[in-house]
Amino acid sequence: MSTPAIRVERVTKQFGPKTAVNDVSFDVQAGHCYGLIGPNGAGKTTTFSMMCGFLSPTSGRIEVLGADASEPGALKKKVGVLPQDAVLPPLWPVGELLTYWGSLSGLEQPEAEARRALERVQLPETWGVQAGALSHGMAKRVAMAQALMGSPPVILLDEPTAGLDPKIAAAVRELIRELKGQHTLVVSSHNLQELEELCDATAILDKGKLVRAASMAEITGKAAEFRVQLAKGSPPLEEIAKLTGCTQALLEPNQILAVHFDSEQVLAEQLITQVVGLLAQRGVLLTAVWRGKRLEERVLALT
Repeated sequence: MSTPAIRVERVTKQFGPKTAVNDVSFDVQAGHCYGLIGPNGAGKTTTFSMMCGFLSPTSGRIEVLGADASEPGALKKKVGVLPQDAVLPPLWPVGELLTYWGSLSGLEQPEAEARRALERVQLPETWGVQAGALSHGMAKRVAMAQALMGSPPVILLDEPTAGLDPKIAAAVRELIRELKGQHTLVVSSHNLQELEELCDATAILDKGKLVRAASMAEITGKAAEFRVQLAKGSPPLEEIAKLTGCTQALLEPNQILAVHFDSEQVLAEQLITQVVGLLAQRGVLLTAVWRGKRLEERVLALT
């Protein structure tokens, strides 16, 4: 496997007697969208802040594109950051503010980068508007534009859609999809459905410790199980269990058929088609089919 874009290695962060992050390690592969998950107090924000270089670990090391994140200036032009509670100076016009920030970051054409970034977040009309006159959603997107300036290879987003109306939140998610592959992204969010939809892999934290770090397919079980919501009838569990690649078939509460399989023996799509066909032959009615378990279910079970 190639060298990860971000490496968090045995990182601990203490604030006096309190340990906010306790011996956490995980890697983020280049071009991936990576999720940071956990309840309040799990250590997400502290971990995020150390990845940005805002805080230094008490012990351990964080490398971003080979640079020590705790070294002053090491992440300049490498990382763009959207903090969770980014506050814009209210009296500054948006364009002037972004241009100023771009010049502080050492961008060669800060004004052009500022205009380009506002286009990316669909707010070019705010160029001459004072930041204090922006709605919450607009201010959030302007802050995100700041993170995109200079097209940094790594972009860290803390709660990028929090407080946005559904239409704007959908536009931000679409932008994140566009950035995937071209950039390495880390997204910290309480919106688990959003993270399940966007992320290639994730780290789940609880009480400062790493509970699990894996691909999203591994965590949700999409590579090893699927479920069928039954409406009427009894599924032929023994027949399903005999299908090639099937390792277990059982009926869960609320008339949910769970099928576990060996992905090395059979493609998920192939087995799903066979199971649905078998159910239809036996007169069993169904309303939905989905792979794995919802991310929310997995997180609740782990934290």
